[in-house]
Amino acid sequence: MIMPKETVIFNHDAAIDEFMAAVLLTTMEDINFEGSVIMNADCIYNFAMQAQWKIQSYLNISPETYPITLSRARQWNSFPWLYREDCIKENNIECLKDIPNNPNWPCYPNGDDLMRQKLQNAYDNDQQITVLVNCPMTTLRNILEDAPHLCDAISRLIWMGGAINVAGNLDPTTIPKEVANPKAEWNAFCDPYAIDWVFKNTTFPIIVFPLDVTDQAAITQSFMDKLQAQSADSLYSNLAFQSYSLVAQESFYDMWDVLTTCYIPHPEFFETPTNMNLKIITEDYWQGTLIHGDGGRAVQVALNLIDPDGFYNYVLQQFNR
Repeated sequence: MIMPKETVIFNHDAAIDEFMAAVLLTTMEDINFEGSVIMNADCIYNFAMQAQWKIQSYLNISPETYPITLSRARQWNSFPWLYREDCIKENNIECLKDIPNNPNWPCYPNGDDLMRQKLQNAYDNDQQITVLVNCPMTTLRNILEDAPHLCDAISRLIWMGGAINVAGNLDPTTIPKEVANPKAEWNAFCDPYAIDWVFKNTTFPIIVFPLDVTDQAAITQSFMDKLQAQSADSLYSNLAFQSYSLVAQESFYDMWDVLTTCYIPHPEFFETPTNMNLKIITEDYWQGTLIHGDGGRAVQVALNLIDPDGFYNYVLQQFNR
C-alpha cells in the first residue's frame, strides 16, 4: 500500500539557516512542499524575498512549483537589525550576486493568502497539512483567529522556538539589558501573544523544537569541509557552503531550522519527544519565557538529537545534487 505524501507549508523569517531549510524541503521526495511564507521578522523583507528568489533561480527551481510569498504579519518585539541584515549578505554571495532581482517585485505575493488558501483547500477536501513554523507564530495566529475552522486542516504544527532547560538567546549587547531576560528565545520573545493564542485556542498536535535540541546542531568544521568538497560538482552544496560561510564563525549560530526540518523525514534522529504542558509569559521582564506546568497546553517537546551523524550525513546527502 502506497502511503500518501505529507503536505508541508513553511513559514519562516529568512535567516541564513532558514533559506537552507527551504532548499532542503525542495529535495524531500516523500513530501508535497507547498511553498514558503516569509515573515518580516529576523530579516529585511525585500532583501529576504529577493534572496530566496535568487536561490531558487540559481537552483532552477520554479516559483510556480514552490511559491515565494510574504506575510503581512508584524513583529511585537523586533529582532535586532544586526541579525536581520544577514539576508542582505545572502543576496551578495558569489553564486547569487549576478542574478538579477525579480523584475515583477514589488508588489510581493501575499503569504497570508497562500497559507489561508492551502489550508482552505485541504479543509474542503477533508485533508490536512503540516505547518512548519521556524519563526514567530504571528502569521499562523492571524489566519486561525480570522478563520478558526482552518484548525481542522492542520495535521500538526512543528515549531522551532523557545527554551526549556537551557538559557534563552536574548543578547543584552543587541537589546537593552532591562528587557533581555535570560530565559526567552527570539521566536518566542518576538511575539509571545501569538504563541499564547495558539496554545489556548487550538487542539492540533504541536511538536516544539527549543534551543535545548537545536543548539546541538552546530555548523561544524567537518560539515563545512564536506560541503566544500561536494561544491565542485553540486549546485546545492556550493550554495549551502557559501551561505553557511557567512555565519559559520559565529559561535552562537547553529543549524536550528535545518535540524527542525529534518524531523519531518527522520524523526529517528531524535529522542522521542517529551510530553509537556507549556504556557508562555506575555508581560513584563520574563516576556517570551516558556513554562512547563499546570494549566499549560499539551505539546510534545524534542529535547535531544541522538543520531548527530545521521543528521549531518542526511543533510550532506540531500545537498549533494
